[in-house]
Amino acid sequence: MSLYGCKQPEAAQPFKSTDVTGIDSGKDFRLTDHLGKLRTLSDFKGKIVVLFFGYMHCPEVCPNTLMELARVMKRLGSDADKVQVLFITLDPERDTQVLLAQFVPSFNPKFIGLYGTPAQIAETAREYRLFYNKEPGKNPGNYTLDHSVGTYIYDQSGRLRLHAAYGQGVDALVHDIKLLLN
Repeated sequence: MSLYGCKQPEAAQPFKSTDVTGIDSGKDFRLTDHLGKLRTLSDFKGKIVVLFFGYMHCPEVCPNTLMELARVMKRLGSDADKVQVLFITLDPERDTQVLLAQFVPSFNPKFIGLYGTPAQIAETAREYRLFYNKEPGKNPGNYTLDHSVGTYIYDQSGRLRLHAAYGQGVDALVHDIKLLLN
């Protein structure tokens, strides 16, 4: 009698990120981009979509993730044209269209920042089963947001395929995106 562990063999796990294919969340959004255009997930069909939630005043995780994604795009070379990075703000009170238009493309000119009303952001976060909570600071405009971290990766047909943990690294993300491209 043989006993099998819960872990699948490496050959069955080609991705470095968590394979979430078939999960019942992350199906769509309806938000405005940093140029003022209404966007949905289907606007990017045909590309690998790399989606990250965060906020501009984040002291570490959000800018680090955007820097990491910029390095991923450089490493992809010409394949970067087949990838769209989207940053959805969780802080629409401070992250205005004008500020997003300056901030997000500063990491890579092709990156797109998305925003909406607080209600639209809350609805989108629910769709992605994302936790976020405002932590008050010493004055009303000086607060932080605790939030779930990780990056969602969609295949070219618009299906959510992967969830990459924070700090997973450029090599792992490049590996996974190349697998999805092939």
